[in-house]
Amino acid sequence: MIQQQTILKVLDNSGAKRVKCIKLLGGYKKKNSSIGDSIIVSVKELRNKSRNISKVKKGEVHKAVILKTKSKAFNKDGSLYFFDSNCVCLVNKQSKVIGSRITGSIPKIFKKGKFSKFNNISVGTI
Repeated sequence: MIQQQTILKVLDNSGAKRVKCIKLLGGYKKKNSSIGDSIIVSVKELRNKSRNISKVKKGEVHKAVILKTKSKAFNKDGSLYFFDSNCVCLVNKQSKVIGSRITGSIPKIFKKGKFSKFNNISVGTI
């Protein structure tokens, strides 16, 4: 579960390394978000190699989609899965991915629906 002020890793190659959650989207007085939800984040740290040619800058505010959480989640078939870190992917206002590649695997939830593009540019699915 992701709350406000949570520090998250960035899985895409947009240039950001760590971001902080500012706002949870999708409801009035929403307390926490899970995999597949949209949030608004602020860039806190950039990757060392891409500081000069980065697509994002430190302190900028962007939308993001939660890809991994430490909290446990269930598949429709009843199986349990969880990850070792909280990770997001940065998107622009039209919900298109800022980076061109997602490093690491993502859950099967992203195979269908609104964010099916994540499946095409990721390494694998779990």
